[in-house]
Amino acid sequence: MGQGVLMKFDTAAISQQLGVTKTPLLPPVTTWNPELSGDIDLFINRQGVWFHEGTRFERHSLAKMFSSILRKDGDAYFVLTPVEKWRIKVEDVPFVINHLMLINPGPDQILELQTSLGDRVCVDAEHPLWLKTDAATGEPSPYVRVRDRLDALLTRSVFYELINLATERNIAGKIQLGIYSSAQFFTLLDDVDASEV
Repeated sequence: MGQGVLMKFDTAAISQQLGVTKTPLLPPVTTWNPELSGDIDLFINRQGVWFHEGTRFERHSLAKMFSSILRKDGDAYFVLTPVEKWRIKVEDVPFVINHLMLINPGPDQILELQTSLGDRVCVDAEHPLWLKTDAATGEPSPYVRVRDRLDALLTRSVFYELINLATERNIAGKIQLGIYSSAQFFTLLDDVDASEV
C-alpha cells in the first residue's frame, strides 16, 4: 500500500490486529508507537460524520470502530493499530455531543453527555466543558474533553439545554453563567458586567 493511499478498508484485518471483542473496553492506542504509514483519505466533518474518499460512512459500526483507534498527536489526528499509523483530516474536533442526561439534579448533579457514536462522558475535572468564541462572528462553540486529547463539539440543541440549566456566579462584579457537574463549576458565559444585567 503506497503512502497516502488507502485502496479499501479491510475491517476484518484491522479487527484481527486489534483483537476486537464485544467488550466495551477501548484499545490502548496511547501505548502504541508504530512508524507513520502515511496519509489516507479519511475525513471527519464538523458534524462528526466520517467520510472516505468523499463518501460518507453508511455503517455506524464502522465509524465507531475507527473512532476507537483514533489518536491526536500535536495538532494532527491519526488512526492506528499496533503496527500501522495513518494521518487523517478532521475539520474541527472528531466527536459531536447530541444528547445530555442530568444525573442526580441539584447540588451534587453530574452532567452525562453522549456522542453521536454512543460514547458517554461525565463532565468533571478530567473531562472539562469550555467555550471557544469565533473571532470573526463572535459566536460561541461549546466543547468537552471525551478522552485523552480528543474533544467533542456540543450541538446547538444540547448547548441550549445547558443554558437552561445554568446558574449565575458573581465574582468581583462580573457575572459568570455556568453549570455545576461533579462538584466543579464550568463557565458558559463570563465577563458580563453585573450592573448591565
